[in-house]
Amino acid sequence: MKIAIVKLSALGDIVNSMFVLQFIKKYYPTSKIDWIVEKRFKGILENNPHIDQIHTINLNKAKKNKSLKLLYQELARVKKFGEYDLVIDFQGLIKTAIVAKLIRSKKVIGFDFSSIREKLAAYFYDQTVKIGYDQNTILRNAKLASEALSIKISKEDILRKNLFLFTESNLNLPNKPYIVFVVGSTWKARNYPKEKYVEVANLLKKDCLVVWGSIREKQKAEWMKNQSSYIQVMPELSLDDLKYVVSNSSLLIGNDTGPSHMSWALNIPSILLFGPTPIERMFQTVSNKALKSNSKINHMKLDKKDFSIKEISADEIVKIAKDLLEESA
Repeated sequence: MKIAIVKLSALGDIVNSMFVLQFIKKYYPTSKIDWIVEKRFKGILENNPHIDQIHTINLNKAKKNKSLKLLYQELARVKKFGEYDLVIDFQGLIKTAIVAKLIRSKKVIGFDFSSIREKLAAYFYDQTVKIGYDQNTILRNAKLASEALSIKISKEDILRKNLFLFTESNLNLPNKPYIVFVVGSTWKARNYPKEKYVEVANLLKKDCLVVWGSIREKQKAEWMKNQSSYIQVMPELSLDDLKYVVSNSSLLIGNDTGPSHMSWALNIPSILLFGPTPIERMFQTVSNKALKSNSKINHMKLDKKDFSIKEISADEIVKIAKDLLEESA
């Protein structure tokens, strides 16, 4: 069987879909699996033994340039990716549904209209799967894969999953144990205050490496470093390097953003901090914990002016962090 998976973006959403690969291979060991992704996120998929080929498209460039010509060129390339027995759209957006439909295949499967925000996307699929949009992201993806391929992926299976991010990086890292701080995201409202990250570092008295993805995030990291002797700022990292940094850490503490979700994928203990976004975006385990502010969430329309994440106290984080570090020691 030849399968194409469509999940173009963003980083965390891709990570939270990738776990299905090992279960597909369990039931269909000789299957060929290709992944269609936005060019800038290719690195997160690289070196995965369950992916045969990564096909990249650059719809983001067409959008930034407001170019219909670029859009047409990118969509035209999709038809050249090959022929498949099955295409699964794990994203459920109109653009990803169009991409999925353009791929030459016998069948296209995705979420039904009641299970996604952009309901028109469902009309591009030959078969749909129903599961509430407010349900856990991991369980949604597990159900889609299960019904698309007539396999079973249970909660217990997910808890026992193997790590599924792979790296060839040889970045120089500290010899002693360290904690990773993920301090940025695409929304200001999702960002835990830098002052409180400093407080967490000083209370834990552990080496904390701050990773960043923009000039603004780097400036924040440098400010934090100047406030605490426990904080170090990492250089600019490729996605492969980032996987390596997280995979060698003792603990990750971060906002609800792509690099933070790598911890679960790499079986690394973590504490993810949620304000305006739902904790259903992560799969909590004994070593992967969520802390959520008291604000109420409308899954269909998130509030980018909800800065309630600042309500989470450094003491709450430190208490959980100490327990996780002790358990993993």
